[in-house]
Amino acid sequence: MLIEQQVMRSCRTLTTRTYARVGGLCPGRLLLVMALSSILAIKASGAEAPKARIVGLGATTCQEFNNDIKANPALRRDYLAWAQGFMSGIILSRPPGVDQGLDLAPKTFDLISQLHFLEDHCARNTALDFSDAVEALYKRLRLEGKT
Repeated sequence: MLIEQQVMRSCRTLTTRTYARVGGLCPGRLLLVMALSSILAIKASGAEAPKARIVGLGATTCQEFNNDIKANPALRRDYLAWAQGFMSGIILSRPPGVDQGLDLAPKTFDLISQLHFLEDHCARNTALDFSDAVEALYKRLRLEGKT
């Protein structure tokens, strides 16, 4: 509702001539209608919205992660560092008050335990992306923070 109020406020400041150019709709309201229509069309079709493009060491599949750490165990540290950065990005993208104060390295689920979680998750789910395993770890850490 807040977005619609902001759009309406911006619409009131536009001239009548501007409305005529976009078929009688305020440009901001037109964009809002188009965005909502797109979302509803995606939901109705059963398709998912496209995922963000993930980059860096962790932009691999679980199978590639498994192969990498088997060939070079020292890469485990680098993957874990990528995972911590990725989860930090998740926290920063959350709305205010959501996951605020979440500890990404709690004493009850230390970094070694997190690495084992990622290894186990990827061993069981080789077709998934490594970032999916990190998201699962993030959800696990959220549960840890509630106990």
